[in-house]
Amino acid sequence: MKSVAILLVVLASLGVAAISFFPPAERGSAVDPSTLHTVTRDELVVAITELGTLESSNNTEIKCRVRGDNTITFVIESGTEVAPGDVLVQLETLAIEEEISERTKFYHLAESQVARSDADVERARLAISEYEEGRFVSELAALQKNLAVAESRLLNATNRLKHSEMLSRSEYASDLELEEKEFALSQAELTVQLTKTQIDVLQNFTKKEELVRLEGELKSAEATHKANVERALADKKRLERAQEELGSCTIRAERAGLVIYPTGEQWKDTPEIEEGATVRKDQTLLLMPDLTQMQVKVGIHESVVKRIRTGMEANVTLNRKLMQAEVTYVASVAKPASWWNGNVVKYDAIVSLPSDSGMRPGMSAEVEIVIARHKDVITVPTAACIETERGFACWISQDSGVQRRALNVGDSSDMFLMVRDGIEAGETVILDPLANVPAAQVEAARSLEGSPSML
Repeated sequence: MKSVAILLVVLASLGVAAISFFPPAERGSAVDPSTLHTVTRDELVVAITELGTLESSNNTEIKCRVRGDNTITFVIESGTEVAPGDVLVQLETLAIEEEISERTKFYHLAESQVARSDADVERARLAISEYEEGRFVSELAALQKNLAVAESRLLNATNRLKHSEMLSRSEYASDLELEEKEFALSQAELTVQLTKTQIDVLQNFTKKEELVRLEGELKSAEATHKANVERALADKKRLERAQEELGSCTIRAERAGLVIYPTGEQWKDTPEIEEGATVRKDQTLLLMPDLTQMQVKVGIHESVVKRIRTGMEANVTLNRKLMQAEVTYVASVAKPASWWNGNVVKYDAIVSLPSDSGMRPGMSAEVEIVIARHKDVITVPTAACIETERGFACWISQDSGVQRRALNVGDSSDMFLMVRDGIEAGETVILDPLANVPAAQVEAARSLEGSPSML
């Protein structure tokens, strides 16, 4: 602020000093004809001009499809025209080849476990049938045979006891023989009862218990088999994925076209695409632009972005060739302001170009966006006007001398102001009044002296 104040004081001093060197306008001093401009009614075109870079609106992205960090061992040069099948990028394959070897071993081991557990399931399933139709039937038949023998012995013991009782009444058998026959009957009855109990336990308990155990072993074998199958499938998928990634280490062109390197924003931490660089999965390695759909991206200053709308006319100069274009996009959020762009806040705008041969991404282009067209209006060169604390003013040259005119201005371009009131077509204004009109110098000096920046 101090340097600005000093500059204003110097300008004010120059303005005061100029009064002593130049006579006042009222004295009818002559004006240099080269500093005069005749006011006319004309069309005022309001436009802004920005520099931009040519790019395609339809880029085929070629991305890295390999997990983790990968090293580029070969990459095609940017700007190369390629044919289908040409190698574009080659990534390091050593780590993936080692992974494939490990995954192959694990997959074969898993397959062997699947075969073993499958045999266990079949064995457990056969064990149930073998018990129900084999061992159980055999054990039941044996017990039933024992029951038949026991019942036969019981009947024999009963008959012998009856015979002994009959002999005992005739005193042909002793009491001891009778007791022996009674004891033999009791033994036969117990044997029959025991055999029946064994049959009942076999049918109602042992069979159920054995079936529960065998079915449990079957379910356990089936669960183990399912786990082995899932493990084998997982190992197979890992192996197939590693094999697929090995194939993805060599990236080939799917179609013919131009190949270029992606251009990352300066504030992004994106590695360069070059041999030896480390890239990650889903990172864009190359672009194949559609050269029939080209556009120019430009930055619009925040002071005028509100006046820019889609559909506006644009004139693009590319390689000294002028092209008619159209604004197709205006960003609603500004790009981050940083030191590399002078902390200037700008908004991205897209200008779409017509199809034309010879356009390549990365070319510089000058873009003029037409903001407004004012037809049949009075225009005054901006070089003929000054802005003071009382508004805009100019000085006209008349036969009687130089006269100050206050102007009511509207829109403006880089070269002209649209004047609503204060001057008429045909009048002559003086260009650069601060250099050619002493009164303008005095007025500018007074405005500077009264400026708040002087305080």
